Amino acid sequence: MNRQAVQTLKTYFGYDTFREGQESVVESILEHRDVLAIMPTGAGKSLCYQVPALLMSGITIVIAPLISLMQDQVKALNEAGIHAAFINSSLSESQISKALYLAAGGRYKIIYVAPERLENYEFLEFARQVEISMVTVDEAHCISQWGQDFRPSYVKIVDFVKNLPGRPIVSAFTATATEEVKNDILCTLSLADPEVVITGFDRKNLYYSVENIRRKDDFVMDYIDRHPTESGIIYCSTRKNVDNLFELLFQKGVAVTRYHAGLNNETRKKNQDDFIYDRTPVIIATNAFGMGIDKSNVRWVIHYNLPKSIESFYQEIGRAGRDGLPSNTVLFYSLGDLILLTKFASESNQQNINLEKLQRMQQYAEADICRRRILLSYFGETTTEDCGNCDVCKNPPQRFDGTVIVQKALSAIARTEQQISTGVLIDILRGNYSAEVTGKGYQELKTFGAGRDIPPRDWQDYLLQMLQLGYFEIAYNENNHLKITSSGSDVLFGRTQAALVVIQHEEAVMPVRWPRSQPSATLPFRTRRLWTSTTPS
Repeated sequence: MNRQAVQTLKTYFGYDTFREGQESVVESILEHRDVLAIMPTGAGKSLCYQVPALLMSGITIVIAPLISLMQDQVKALNEAGIHAAFINSSLSESQISKALYLAAGGRYKIIYVAPERLENYEFLEFARQVEISMVTVDEAHCISQWGQDFRPSYVKIVDFVKNLPGRPIVSAFTATATEEVKNDILCTLSLADPEVVITGFDRKNLYYSVENIRRKDDFVMDYIDRHPTESGIIYCSTRKNVDNLFELLFQKGVAVTRYHAGLNNETRKKNQDDFIYDRTPVIIATNAFGMGIDKSNVRWVIHYNLPKSIESFYQEIGRAGRDGLPSNTVLFYSLGDLILLTKFASESNQQNINLEKLQRMQQYAEADICRRRILLSYFGETTTEDCGNCDVCKNPPQRFDGTVIVQKALSAIARTEQQISTGVLIDILRGNYSAEVTGKGYQELKTFGAGRDIPPRDWQDYLLQMLQLGYFEIAYNENNHLKITSSGSDVLFGRTQAALVVIQHEEAVMPVRWPRSQPSATLPFRTRRLWTSTTPS
C-alpha cells in the first residue's frame, strides 16, 4: 500500500489502516485509473477520494446532490485541518467568486459542487484555468434512470469532463446499485478502463422485520419504551406524518426531534445536530434526512410508511448499526401506503420503472423467504443459506423439496436461450398455445407442458420464490427477460437442492391493480395474505 496514503489517513483522519475495499480504490486512483466503487452505507466511501485528493497536485471536484451533504463534508474536512470548500446556491454571488478566486490561488484541495453548477459559465472558466486532478461523482446512482434518485443534471457530468483541457481521473461512488445501475454509471460517465470495486451489500448485524399493524403509533411508543436509551430513526413518507408523530412522542416525554424540507435551514441543521450529538436520540424524518450522516450508534430504524423502492429502503436502513453492533430495522406495511405509492409512481415521468421498483418492494414486504436473501439477490448477490437474523428465519414457514419444480422452470428458461418473460414461461410450463409461444415455436420444446399439473397462480408464487432466492434475475433493460444465475445453474444441473415454501391458498387482502400502461412482461405475481411478524426486543 502507498505509504503516503497510509500516513495521510493517520494524520488527517486518525485511522491506522484502511477498511475493506478502501485500499484498492485509493491505490487505483493514485495509479491514475478511473474507479467505480459500490460500497454499503457506513463503509467509508468519502475517505476513498479524500485521501488521494490530498496527495495529488491539483484540485478534486466532488459532485454531490445535496447542499446539506456538502456542508457537512466540508465542515468535517476543515475541522480535520484540510482546506475544502463548497459552491452552491446557499452562497451569494460574491461569496462564490471569492471561493473560486481562493481555489485558483491554491487555497483548496477539494471543492464540493452541485451537478447544476457544472453548466455555470463562471465555474466552467475557473475549471479550465486550474489543474483538475480528479472529478468525483458522489451518489453516482443519480446518473441512472434505473437509480432511485435519477437526476438529469448528472448526465451533464461527462460533457463537463470532456470540456476540460486535460482529462482528470473520474471516480464514482454509491451504496446502492443493481446491475442495470452499475452498467449505466460505467457507460454514461465513459469511465476509462475502470477499477470496479464492490465490497458486498450484506450488513450481517442488521435484523430485518416487517409488521402489518393498524396501530402504528402504539407500536412506536411501545418500542421506544423497551429501548429507552437507544438512538433511532423513524422514516415517514410525508411531512404531515412526521409532524403528527413528532407531536405525539414529544407530548409523551420522548426526547425526539424532526427533519423535513418544510423546516427552515437553521431549524433543520439544529435538529440534525441534536440527533447526531445525542441531545435528542430519536429523530422522525422524511427521506430528505440521512445522506452523508456519520452517526455510528443508531440502534434501530423504523419505516413508518412503505418506501418507494428497495434501493431507498436499503440506503435508509443502512444508517443503523454502522459501528457493527446488532441493530434492528422494522418496516410497517399497509394497503394505504401501497395504493398511495402506486398513484405517485403512475403519475411520474418514469412510470414503468417506478412501478417495477414498487412491485419489488411490495414483494419484499410480503415474502416468506429469508429477507436478507431477497435484498442480496436484488443487488446481484446470491447465497444458498438463510441468514437466521430476520423475522422469516426466526419464524420459518413450512417448506418442501422443490428441486424438480425449480429445474422445470429453469430448463424452460435455458431452452429459450433466456429470451422470455414470466408470462411466456408460465405458458410454456402449462402447455398453453399462446401467440407468444407459437410465434417462437416454443411448443416444440421438451419442457412444453412439463408443469401443467401445477395451477397458474401456484407457478406465479413459485417463480416469485425463485426470484427472491436468487435462482434467476430479471433483465429489465432487455424486455424483462429472465436470466439464470450461478445459484440457479447449481439447482438446474443437480449440484444442489431447492427448498420452496408450501403455498397457503388464502384470499388475497390487497387487490392492488397496476395501471394498464404497466408492461405486460412484468411479474404477474399475486398478493398474499399479510401477517404480523416478530421484532426482537
